[in-house]
Amino acid sequence: MRSFLGRDVLSLKDFEREEFFHVFEVANELEPIARSRKNTDLLAEKTLVTAFYQPSTRTRLAHEAAMHRLGGHVTGFADAKMTRAGDFYQESIKDTVKMLEYYGDVLVMRHFQQGAPHEAAKWASIPVINAGDGWGEHPTQVLTDLYTVLQEKGTIDGLTFLCIGDMRMRTMHSMAYALTQFDAEMISIAPPEMALTEEFKKEIAEYNLNIRVAEHVADVIHEADVIYMEPVVQPDYTKAREEKTDSKGLTPENYKVTRKLLSEKARSDAIILHSLPRQDELPIDVDSTKHSRYWEEAYNGVVMRMALLALILGAME
Repeated sequence: MRSFLGRDVLSLKDFEREEFFHVFEVANELEPIARSRKNTDLLAEKTLVTAFYQPSTRTRLAHEAAMHRLGGHVTGFADAKMTRAGDFYQESIKDTVKMLEYYGDVLVMRHFQQGAPHEAAKWASIPVINAGDGWGEHPTQVLTDLYTVLQEKGTIDGLTFLCIGDMRMRTMHSMAYALTQFDAEMISIAPPEMALTEEFKKEIAEYNLNIRVAEHVADVIHEADVIYMEPVVQPDYTKAREEKTDSKGLTPENYKVTRKLLSEKARSDAIILHSLPRQDELPIDVDSTKHSRYWEEAYNGVVMRMALLALILGAME
């Protein structure tokens, strides 16, 4: 297994099966720190730099909380428009990263351009973590999601993942890449214009992952062990920021998971994951059902980032 020390985390296409389990093991070791709401000194001499060119709540704050839990420091920006990197000058990735690498020991980047964190990693002398790049990938989120599944189900192998929503989403891409390393099945439900591309499906097929396509959640929800959701009503992820408008549209019934549908057709032990934020595809009355696990998922987001930071910065092996 490759060492994580000094390693970039840009894509789950690069992850091997044993590497997933190693990260999960380290997360288990560090989880009591988060549960006790205490900070340690594991990374007391290290600094995390955040470079977020797109809005973020959970991803940015989970990375920052993780660094604080490990005793490290945080600097960076949450809105590129408030920096010279994103104002009139539109500073290049190279120029920005060559500056930021002197301010800390690891860089976490979210960007609206697919491949921007990969470009940053070309120029940075410090490790780069991809916190979401346009329609590309979101590796730390899916590591969090699979860690949650493992905690809840005791396994990832043998499970059926029902993926509902915009399949162009970076989470969906990372999930498909990740599941190639497990004995799992993926069922995809999306509007035709948001379906997985033929090129992506062909690539995934070479890894021997079976992805079935369905049209209505009600037709297949009874097969799902994990219901993995993203909105179909959402902003354009190739833009830096998209302000709220008065009319956002409503989610068609075939992409919604309701309390009634769960009661009538879902497996009793099926769990629902959603990286959030949500629209009307997941009504709030589902929160109090036995199926919801998105709050646990959010908590595990801190634990997973603790594990990654500790591994990358050499506090854990």
